[in-house]
Amino acid sequence: MVYAKAFFDLQLQFAHKVTALSGLPLAYVLLKYTNLYIRFGLGRDFHPAHPTWQAYLAGLQDTHDQRDWTYRFYLTRAAALAGPPVVAAFGCFSYALWRGDRIRLHFQNTDTEGHSSLGVACVGQRRADLTALFQHVKQTLPERVQVVGVSWLYNLEAYRRLFPVSYVATTRVLSDRFQSMPLWGQFLNRYGGLKETMTRPFLARLEQQARVERLHECFPFQVLTVEAPVQEFYDF
Repeated sequence: MVYAKAFFDLQLQFAHKVTALSGLPLAYVLLKYTNLYIRFGLGRDFHPAHPTWQAYLAGLQDTHDQRDWTYRFYLTRAAALAGPPVVAAFGCFSYALWRGDRIRLHFQNTDTEGHSSLGVACVGQRRADLTALFQHVKQTLPERVQVVGVSWLYNLEAYRRLFPVSYVATTRVLSDRFQSMPLWGQFLNRYGGLKETMTRPFLARLEQQARVERLHECFPFQVLTVEAPVQEFYDF
């Protein structure tokens, strides 16, 4: 998916607010407080000296329109692999291998029927997606595997109801996730544009925020993580 320019404009607006409150250099803030490095397909090591990142920053210094430059630069990198390397996908769900015999679940709104992929009418299909996914896990991975989720979606009952209660019960907040899509993804619709219902209150709170250590409170949802043994999913 190619994301809309407004998605990058939003992150630049946030970065300038961080700079204003903290006094930190914009180059540092863009690296540490936005999803740009990952969206440019540069991985998750966040090396400030990466030549592609340095090329972006050089262009940023030379332009009179940082938002336009950022999006044009992104479009030259849009084909680079920015998303997580998944093992297999089943409907809206996929999974990736993590260290320590763990797998991480991922969700993408791939339903093209025009209705909400997490709506009541789609609960059966989403559980069928998960059933197929865990059949694949059972056939291909060791018996003792931990299942991990990291997403803003775990704030939603429509999402939580798809999983074992014991899995959801482990929910805890992950702080300082400004570089990750599990935080910024809450602003995106299925087409890569922005959800006005999410961005409007975010920007209103951002304008009023006066403390850098409380910037996370501007986001409608925080990133949550959950984890449980795979056997609980097989039983479910």
